[in-house]
Amino acid sequence: MLKRRRIIILKGDITDEVFIESIFEKYQFDSVIHLAAESHVDRSITSPLVFAKTNILGTMILLNAFRASWKDDWSDKLFYHVSTDEVYGTLGEEGLFTESTSYNPNSPYSASKASSDHFVRSYGETYRLPYVISNCSNNYGANQFPEKLIPLCINNIIENKKLPVYGDGKYTRDWLYVEDHADAIDLIFHKGKPKETYNIGGFNEWQNIDLIQLLCSQMDIKLGRSKGTSNQLISFVKNRPGHDLRYAIDASKIKNELGWEPSVTFEQGLSKTIDWYLENEIWMNHVVSGDYQTYYKKQYIK
Repeated sequence: MLKRRRIIILKGDITDEVFIESIFEKYQFDSVIHLAAESHVDRSITSPLVFAKTNILGTMILLNAFRASWKDDWSDKLFYHVSTDEVYGTLGEEGLFTESTSYNPNSPYSASKASSDHFVRSYGETYRLPYVISNCSNNYGANQFPEKLIPLCINNIIENKKLPVYGDGKYTRDWLYVEDHADAIDLIFHKGKPKETYNIGGFNEWQNIDLIQLLCSQMDIKLGRSKGTSNQLISFVKNRPGHDLRYAIDASKIKNELGWEPSVTFEQGLSKTIDWYLENEIWMNHVVSGDYQTYYKKQYIK
């Protein structure tokens, strides 16, 4: 346990009911910001029960512990649940996800997050538990595990490995710089309205292939390689099952009501992200050792 000023860091399992109940009883948290989740779609396809356990059962354990701590005394209390835009399913070439878009999850990951959203809302209605939910688009930035697209490609470019691109590469995502997401969470936590949902997006749609080509261009410059060198590593691989075509968030509600908007363009955020990974290669080399190699070979090397 590390203690500095008012910060206490505890390490535990969200699905460990005894542990969760014990820390709620000891510290009597008046608010919770719940971000703990299994989050990688590819892994959810091969291990759906893990996602159900962490994302659904873990959320319920937190909700129960929070409710038991205060026994319906909800003055100045808040349960903030951080979720994903993937609960809404897929979009066609036009349109945006809004806070009123119907849920239509298409992967075990998105289904588990949709379920956890529903449980949070149900506790709000059944037990009057004060809550707020946010649904964000794809995050990128420092410290992200390299199963995710951007750090995976950064690491592969450094090592001159192939860059696996699903299908035709035209799958589209709205990208959100992680520090902008953190600012939005802080704002919603302090100023958001209970029982409301806020969509957080980067106003920043990119097809996967265009994103990777931009990444390749920036990496060539930063690594001192000839223009186009990294593009030659791009390799199209078999599409994953149930791959959603497009996600895009309408974040006008949080912008208009709370005054939030992204602080960087995607090009700026991507450059800062690349710099972090280049400056932290020891960290990267550590996390891609061992079990990660088994996962990578299973996922991309057929």
